[in-house]
Amino acid sequence: MARTTSRDRTKLSLACTAAAFALGFAGWTGSSWYVAAHDDSARFAETRDDVLAAGEQAALNMNTLDHRDLEHGLDAWEESATGNLLTELRKGRAEFEKQVRTARTVTTAEVLSGAVTELDEREGRAGVLIAMRITVDPPKKKPSTKESRLLGELTRTPGGWKLSGLGQAPAGEAPIDKPSD
Repeated sequence: MARTTSRDRTKLSLACTAAAFALGFAGWTGSSWYVAAHDDSARFAETRDDVLAAGEQAALNMNTLDHRDLEHGLDAWEESATGNLLTELRKGRAEFEKQVRTARTVTTAEVLSGAVTELDEREGRAGVLIAMRITVDPPKKKPSTKESRLLGELTRTPGGWKLSGLGQAPAGEAPIDKPSD
């Protein structure tokens, strides 16, 4: 029969302490992971990111059009839209196509920045503000570039978030109140 020495008891005690610590750490990290994975704020943040990505891509699509590949561009417009906006695009497509073919322009856009201004997950509605740089390149003329701020309304559809409205954001400065004499 082997004798247990003081040194062996110390090693055993340290091993048990290390095992208890490892077990406690594993339990803590597991519970932290579970809480984070089931947290509503994480899911909301993910939805917000999806809305912003969809809004930026849709605004980019709606401000990019090449007369040489018009069908593809107009199809991208329709794929980015829903509701009344989609109805308006379809209704005016033939006339708009004729105008672009006549003008022979190439319009490209670049998203500078974007933000979600509103998000109602229950109703499936969202709002975005997108800053863009839009370049129009007409034939035989110098291209012109402008920066624009757009307000977009998005609606959740079975195919993802799509634009249901798009317009210019108000620009200008707020009036300054003059002190009364």
